[in-house]
Amino acid sequence: MFDFLIHGFGVALTPLNLGLAFLGALLGTLFGALPGIGPINGIAILMPLAYTLGLPAESALILLASVYTGSEYGGRMSSILLNVPGDAGAVMTTLDGHPLAKKGLAGPALGLSAVSSFVGATIAIIGLTLFAPLLAQVAIMFGPAEFFALMVFAFSSMAVMMGKDPIKTAIGAVLGVMVAMVGVDSGTGVLRYTFGMAELYDGIDFVVMIIGLFAISEILLMLEHANRQDVDDEMPPLGRVMISLKELAYCKWTMLRCGVIGFIVGVLPGTGASIGGAVSYTTEKRISDKDGSFGTGNMRGLAAPEAANNASAAGSFVPMLTLGIPGSGTTAVLLGALMLYNITPGPMLFSERPEVAGGLIASLYIGNIMLLALNLPLAGLFARVLTIPRWVLVPSIAILAFVGIFQLHSDLTAIYLMLIIGIFGYLLRKLGFSLAPIILGYVLGGLMENNLRRALAISGGDLGILWQSGISLGLWIAAAALLVLPWLLPKLWQARTSKA
Repeated sequence: MFDFLIHGFGVALTPLNLGLAFLGALLGTLFGALPGIGPINGIAILMPLAYTLGLPAESALILLASVYTGSEYGGRMSSILLNVPGDAGAVMTTLDGHPLAKKGLAGPALGLSAVSSFVGATIAIIGLTLFAPLLAQVAIMFGPAEFFALMVFAFSSMAVMMGKDPIKTAIGAVLGVMVAMVGVDSGTGVLRYTFGMAELYDGIDFVVMIIGLFAISEILLMLEHANRQDVDDEMPPLGRVMISLKELAYCKWTMLRCGVIGFIVGVLPGTGASIGGAVSYTTEKRISDKDGSFGTGNMRGLAAPEAANNASAAGSFVPMLTLGIPGSGTTAVLLGALMLYNITPGPMLFSERPEVAGGLIASLYIGNIMLLALNLPLAGLFARVLTIPRWVLVPSIAILAFVGIFQLHSDLTAIYLMLIIGIFGYLLRKLGFSLAPIILGYVLGGLMENNLRRALAISGGDLGILWQSGISLGLWIAAAALLVLPWLLPKLWQARTSKA
């Protein structure tokens, strides 16, 4: 493990990768600070540019992963200063972050969130370093049947944990699986969902799907709210940004607890930073809120979700690198970026492409230090990004999206398809659907189908192979428990309290 990490630092400390890590951290903070942009849109915009520039796989992944972690840092700014979450993971930050800003503590709140993010991410990166290679060794024992059961577990955990409406989450995942089925069936040669269009024989390209679903739909939402009032008058004064030792000591155990909670939640497939923030905030409120001050500007109430958000983001790399399944919607996009380079994440990645896995893990350590160094002294400068008018922001995002797709495909059909997917994504968002389950379904659907085919080919069509091994049977039981227990436990508790 030590040799693996040393090799990773040898990759991450090259001048090119150091520069890309810094650029990704800077751009990620800016993307996260802008409400509605977030990590997925930032990665979606930069992915085709990184690929067409000819960056090596490890360098492209370092850049995109730095954007991801940087966005988790930047998402706190609009949450604290304007009470507008930068992304889904920053929703819980508004509960105590904005009340602190209204009390005249905007600067200390930004400083505390930066330190909490650093602590949470550090805990998770250490966990990633320790457990990812070990889990990869276990995953080598997985065959097609075990991987199929793992996909079922991922879908069940996604349906339960992602979003307030499990039905809409499940519908979104099914839509993603249907999109993954478009094209020629590799097993039988049958055309599926192509409607006679030769352009769809190879399926819908991942980058077209991502940029259309997230970037174009976001542009349409921005245009819908184009008459946003200027935020200059709403921006509270920052004052001092550095937090005191007394404030740090007050929140130290909160940061450590919630960093561990965030990492554990992030490792679960299909959860992400928003779930980690909600779980950690609720847990910390039960532990620390003795005077009922959570939600009114309690610093522990701010530190809890910020530590957990970044820990969940780093933790979500564990299932992506070791099992080849995304831990969140953003790592699903990163998984697609690896597939552009014909790299299949999974247990063999650590032995076959150690420069990719090791370089990524080492770059997370480096990027985390860069982000703390950027976000403490430059908080005021990053906060000014919130004042960028929509008439500048919307065309800039649109140009990057169109240029990226055209550079990648040099085909107007891809642009038309991107626009159609974008309009569809916009309508789904207006109906209250989360787009993350769709992209998770898109990524997992193809993997699920391929492993099911391989398992049935091995068994000669006998479905019993899907639950013959102890690993696959355990995953089936865990998937069923995830679906049943959230519905059953409240009823059992209610019956118990009524008897008492």
